[in-house]
Amino acid sequence: MISEHAVIHPTAKIAENVSIGPGTIIGADVEIGEGTWIGPHAVIQGPTFIGKNNKIFQFSSIGDAPQDKTYNNEPTTLHIGDNNVIREFCTISRGTLKGGGKTTIGNNNFFMAYTHVGHDCHLEDHITMVSYSALSGHVHIENYAIIGGYAAIHQFVRIGAYCFIGRATYVGKDVLPYLMISGYDAYTCGLNVVGLKRAGFSSPSIDVLRRAYKTIFRKGLTTQQAVAELESIQQENPEVIAFIDAIQSSTRGIQR
Repeated sequence: MISEHAVIHPTAKIAENVSIGPGTIIGADVEIGEGTWIGPHAVIQGPTFIGKNNKIFQFSSIGDAPQDKTYNNEPTTLHIGDNNVIREFCTISRGTLKGGGKTTIGNNNFFMAYTHVGHDCHLEDHITMVSYSALSGHVHIENYAIIGGYAAIHQFVRIGAYCFIGRATYVGKDVLPYLMISGYDAYTCGLNVVGLKRAGFSSPSIDVLRRAYKTIFRKGLTTQQAVAELESIQQENPEVIAFIDAIQSSTRGIQR
């Protein structure tokens, strides 16, 4: 299952039932878990740790040095979980010392062709990045978010769970959970209702989130006033806690 035309460094650790195509290069200090399939002409550099049952397609560059001028060949890492699909020409960089030294990818994520994950990014689970979308360094993406084609996410931005970022959207501030963001200047245009329904959110829960959205974005309140109003109803409506936590933990301000 490992092509004789693949180049594998002696320090690489390859588990059982791993398939590696011809022309692929596996560098030093790379670990690959069981059942992972790697197509032809991919390059995986280390230190990189890849879990089980991933699919990495041809011409991807995984775990190479971060694109950061301050990087000086330190042994930073990339950690990839299980059941991820990484399509053609994807690039995923290792971390930098100033960013904690680690880039992390969770489980069950789908990276379409030509997507880029920069250094020190942290992606959770069930995320979809559509072709040509890109994450700058230090970006955090929460569960079930969708990043549209050609979208670009600024450094240190946090994208909340179940968000939908529209095509060719430039996001420069934190995005609260459950929202849709669209347009080049990235305006918030409502809840991601379709995504929430597909994820199994009930109609009453979506109604609560819709009211919380109006409190934050449609009443003319400051963020502090909006949080105070949401805190007054969180006991009966725990769905709003995610909004409160995201606002209070934001370091870049929220996308409005």
